[in-house]
Amino acid sequence: MANQSAETRAQHILNIAGALLLTLFAVGCQAPQPPAPARQESARAQRPANEYPYNQDDRPGRRRSRRGRPDAQAAPGSFDFYLLNLSWSPEFCATHGNSPECGRHLGFIVHGLWPQYDNGDYPEHCSDAPGPSNPQAYTDMIPTTGLVEHEWQTHGTCSGLSPDTFFAGVRRAYTAVKIPSGIGAGSDADGVTPEQVLARFAQANPRYPAGSFALSCGNNRLTAIGVCLNKDLQPESCQGVRTCRANSIRVTPR
Repeated sequence: MANQSAETRAQHILNIAGALLLTLFAVGCQAPQPPAPARQESARAQRPANEYPYNQDDRPGRRRSRRGRPDAQAAPGSFDFYLLNLSWSPEFCATHGNSPECGRHLGFIVHGLWPQYDNGDYPEHCSDAPGPSNPQAYTDMIPTTGLVEHEWQTHGTCSGLSPDTFFAGVRRAYTAVKIPSGIGAGSDADGVTPEQVLARFAQANPRYPAGSFALSCGNNRLTAIGVCLNKDLQPESCQGVRTCRANSIRVTPR
């Protein structure tokens, strides 16, 4: 009886040991599971600061100053007026410090001269015409050759002009605008109303009609000033152009 009990216990131990061995064998044969993938960061977060996408028209001030839709079927020269967009470089450089334009302590630079329709829509990519032969010649007002080339392809082709004639017009429009002194200095950094900034531009440019300037903002900060011009590059009141409606904005110092 004692021998049978000992045999039973021994068999029970063997059964347990066998089950453990089978379990260990099964676990060892399973393919290792890959680690959970890390959460993907946004493309903007992954992009080095000195690789700002000039081939995309998403520089601050672009979308916020337009309320319509792009028209990719327009014929060159078929539009109503131009919107000269002057981007406030210090605000751009606050988040893109390694960009080629930063470190030069620029103020307002030309983002673009954009053909517009009165209803707020706008033509884009009107032809495949090649751009200027020497884009470097325009980097005193448009800070990089990449942006020069992009602006021609996206907007300049809709002007109905040759590249050099178009950019000569950009220069004429840009140099005609008088920039008020003290933008980004003093209390501007702490807060100023959009109306006050626009009034300073109107005062500095008395021949420009009322409503020919518009202000773009983002996160309650100045990003750009827009100037509406007719097809002869003479100032006119804006049609279909957004202007910032914030109660107060800050202006990043130069």
